[in-house]
Amino acid sequence: MQALLRLSRLIDAFSERVGRLVYWLILIMVLVSAGNASVRYAFDKSSNAWLEIQWYLFSAVFLLGAGYTLLHNQHVRIDVVTSHFSKRVRAWIDLLGTLLFLLPMATLIMWLSWPVFVQAYDIHEMSSNAGGLIVWPARLLVPVGFFLLIVQGVSELIKRIAFLRGLIPDPTEKDEGPSAEEQLAEALRQERGEEA
Repeated sequence: MQALLRLSRLIDAFSERVGRLVYWLILIMVLVSAGNASVRYAFDKSSNAWLEIQWYLFSAVFLLGAGYTLLHNQHVRIDVVTSHFSKRVRAWIDLLGTLLFLLPMATLIMWLSWPVFVQAYDIHEMSSNAGGLIVWPARLLVPVGFFLLIVQGVSELIKRIAFLRGLIPDPTEKDEGPSAEEQLAEALRQERGEEA
């Protein structure tokens, strides 16, 4: 089990790194969007390519960030129901949900989306919009994103099993410190000289 926990830590570190890189895609997406809007209003010029770059970047953030989101336990959950259960029951729910829903669904989507990417790459598929971009990079995001989700799902599965066996503390209770919003609120309180 220790080897699996080491694998889980490696997967977590990889997902963390991918997630940190995805942060930069958000900045690029904002800059592209602002630049496109500025050029459109200032010079009355626009291009479908710039709009499609925004869509590609949004897709990349959403798909490539899915594993990172799972790592940080931030996916939409049924906490309203499960909050009344013990930690062990919640771990069993996560374990069964991962085995019966997450992994099969993500594997199926990854499997079915790969031929779509290959076909788009083989025929050099272009967007049907005037001035549009090549399509295969966007099509590639789907299998890659779901692969990253599957890998992180395996890590979460290992951690839930280890928790149920009493080898590690509850993996859902991570002390990641105050959120960015909490840090900002604290800084504003200190600036005003208020007590927390």
